Amino acid sequence: MLTVNEIFHSIQGESTRAGEPCVFVRLTACDLRCSWCDTPYAFHQGEKRSLDQVVAAVEQYRCRTVEITGGEPLLQEDVYPLMERLLTAGHTVMLETGGHRPIDRVPPSVVKIVDVKCPGSGESDRNCWSNFEALAPHDEVKFVLKDREDYEYACDVIARYELPSRCAAVLLSPVHGVLDARTLTEWILADRLPARLQLQLHKFIWTPDTRGV
Repeated sequence: MLTVNEIFHSIQGESTRAGEPCVFVRLTACDLRCSWCDTPYAFHQGEKRSLDQVVAAVEQYRCRTVEITGGEPLLQEDVYPLMERLLTAGHTVMLETGGHRPIDRVPPSVVKIVDVKCPGSGESDRNCWSNFEALAPHDEVKFVLKDREDYEYACDVIARYELPSRCAAVLLSPVHGVLDARTLTEWILADRLPARLQLQLHKFIWTPDTRGV
């Protein structure tokens, strides 16, 4: 059984697949409390669903791309058979994880979006650095940035762990409404940083606090 917060069909707002149709399976619970978290309702709200029920809910949308997110999806043991079931059914499966839980048990075909917590999140001491060794060439690493300190932290991690050679993309995402996207763009260009600016498209298409999109 899984505790599911919501399942919905929308466009992918982040990652290198931004703009593509996607079914989102948001699981309940998170053991982080990032200062900029935009889904605190996923900490506790949810209902129990069997694997069959979750897969059936996904299939009704007739969309091949599925993202499992949270909360922190790796807190629930049945997320692993769920990923296997979706892969077997022919879906492209993405996993959005906070980066503090080991990813070595995630099926190899799953596209992992691994967050690295910067100081502005208040959770940078929770990063699981060994996860970089488990990255596949199709995976992506994401940094959410509040300020210049976060940016410099991200630059150090990118260089120290040679992230561009380990994964498909390094994503820098400004906290919506806090760090100006143009400012971050200028930093990236000035430093010739091998990273990709990421904006949360769904917050521009809908309002930032709209759920189910």
